[in-house]
Amino acid sequence: MSARLGQVWAVARHETPRNLLRGRALPLYLLAALPLIVVGVLQVVRLFVTAADEMDTAEGAAMVYALVYQFILRFVLYAGCVWIFMNLIRGEVLDRSLHYYFLTPIRREVLVIGKFVAGWLGATLLFTASTVGSMFLLHAHLGIDGVRHLLVGPGSAQLWSYVAITLLACVGYGAVLLSIGLLLRNLIVPALLFWALEWANPYLPALLKKVSVVFYLNSLLPLRIDEGLFALVADPVSPWLAVPGLFVFAALALAAAGWRIRRMEIAYGDE
Repeated sequence: MSARLGQVWAVARHETPRNLLRGRALPLYLLAALPLIVVGVLQVVRLFVTAADEMDTAEGAAMVYALVYQFILRFVLYAGCVWIFMNLIRGEVLDRSLHYYFLTPIRREVLVIGKFVAGWLGATLLFTASTVGSMFLLHAHLGIDGVRHLLVGPGSAQLWSYVAITLLACVGYGAVLLSIGLLLRNLIVPALLFWALEWANPYLPALLKKVSVVFYLNSLLPLRIDEGLFALVADPVSPWLAVPGLFVFAALALAAAGWRIRRMEIAYGDE
C-alpha cells in the first residue's frame, strides 16, 4: 500500500509543474484572473453608480460576492477543470508520450490517480488563489475593517467555506472530466452537455438535481441566492451527506477511468 501511495505521489509531483508551467496552461491563468477582473469592474462601477452602494457594508459586499462566486463555480472552475483534467491523458496522447508511462513498472490505475492528484493540486492552487483574491478585492474599499472582517470577523467563516467549496469542486468536476477524457473520443460535446446540466440544475426536478455536482456544492454555500422565478425548489443536502457524496461520486468516476485505462492501447495515429 505504501509503495502504491509513493508511486501516486511521484506521478503527482512530476505532473503538477507540467500542468502549470507549459504553454498550454496560459488559458488557466486567464480564467483564474477573470474573477479579479469582474470584481475590479464592480469596484469601478461602485464609484460612479449610486445603485451599487449596497457594497458599502460588509454584509452587502458578502451578498454581492455570493453572486460573483456563482460565476466562479459555474464557469471559471468548470472551464478550468475541463482544460486541466481532460488533457491529463489526452494531452499525453497528443504529445505522443503516454507510452513512456506505460513502459514503467506502475499500474495504470495508479497512474490515473496520480494524474488526478496532480490535476487537483494545480486546479486548487490557481482557483483557490482566485477565490480568495477576488473576495479580498471586493472588500478592499472597506479598508482595514474589510480585512479584519474576512480574517477574524464573521466573514472568515464565509471565506473558509468558499475555499472548501472550491477544493471540493475540483474533486467532483475533476474526476468526472478525467473519466470523460478517457472513456470518450469526442470531448467537446460531452463537456458542453455536462456544463449545460450544471447550469440547468435550478430548473430540474429534485431527482435529476442530485446527479449533478453543483447541487451538492450549492448545499454548502454560506449564503444562498435567489435562483429565479422558474427554479424548482429542492431541499439542500446536509453537509454531512454532501461532502461524502461528492467523494463517493469522484471515486466511482475514477474507478471508471481506471477500468478504461487498463484496456487502453496506444494508437497515436487514431488521434
